[in-house]
Amino acid sequence: MNKVTFKTDLCKGCGLCVTACPKKIVLLDKSRLNAKGYHPATVTETEKCIACAMCATMCPDLVITVERGE
Repeated sequence: MNKVTFKTDLCKGCGLCVTACPKKIVLLDKSRLNAKGYHPATVTETEKCIACAMCATMCPDLVITVERGE
C-alpha cells in the first residue's frame, strides 16, 4: 500500500496539497493545530492514494513524503 507522511509541525496549512490531489483525499485537519498554530494537512483515505506525489510536488515547505507500496 502507498504511504503519505507529513511533517505536521512544519506544515503552514496553505492548502496547495489539497487542491493538487487528484483523488481529493488530502485535506486540512480542522480538529487540531500544529506547533505553529496551523491546521496541518492529512490524508483521509490512505487506501485510495495512487502515489502520484502531486501533493508533495506542490508543497512549498517540503513537508510531504510519498512512498509507493508494492
